[in-house]
Amino acid sequence: MKTWKVLALLLIAVLAWAVWSVVSPCCGARRQPSTAETLAGRKLRWISVPAQARRQANPVPASPEVLQEAMRHFADHCASCHGNDGSGDAVMGRHLYPPVPDMRQAPTQQLSDGELYWIVHNGVPWTGMPAWGDAGEDRDSWKLVHFIRHLPRLSSDELREMQRFNPISRSELEEENAEREFLNSADTGAKPKKLRTK
Repeated sequence: MKTWKVLALLLIAVLAWAVWSVVSPCCGARRQPSTAETLAGRKLRWISVPAQARRQANPVPASPEVLQEAMRHFADHCASCHGNDGSGDAVMGRHLYPPVPDMRQAPTQQLSDGELYWIVHNGVPWTGMPAWGDAGEDRDSWKLVHFIRHLPRLSSDELREMQRFNPISRSELEEENAEREFLNSADTGAKPKKLRTK
C-alpha cells in the first residue's frame, strides 16, 4: 500500500510540474515554444485541415504573371508579419507567439498545395495567422501558394521590387513627400512649401 501512495504522490508531482511548465509562462510572447508545443501545434494544424483539402491541387496555372501578382500581393498583405523573403524576420512576426515560421524551410515547403491554401484562406487558430480571402474559392490565395513555393529562390531584384509594394504609414508617406518636394525645390531653386500637419 505504501508503494502505491509513493507512486501516486510522484504522479501528482509530475503532473503538477507539467501543468506549471505550460501555464506559468502563458502570459508572455517572448519565449520560444518548447519542442512539445511546436509538435503539438503542427499536429493540431494538420488535424484541422480536412483530408480532401490536403489533396487539392492548385487550380491556378503557374506563370510569370501569376507569380508577379502574388509577389506584390504578398508584399502588401503578408510581409508585415512574414517579411518580404518569408523568413518571419519582421517586426510583427518576431513578436507573435508562436513566432511566424520561416516559410522557406521544410516544415512549410513540405506542406501540400491544398494545405498551404487552407492555411492562407482559413487562418490558424491560437496564432497570429488570420483568415484571408472571401468565402468560397479564393484565387488570390491559390496564387500565393505559387509564391510561397518560390520563396526559397527569391532573387535580390525581386526583394527590391517587393519593397515598393510594402505598406507605409501616413507619417512615412508625408516624410517621403516632404523629401521629394525639398529635392525638387533644390533643383528648381524654389522655396519648399511648409508641411501641414494635423
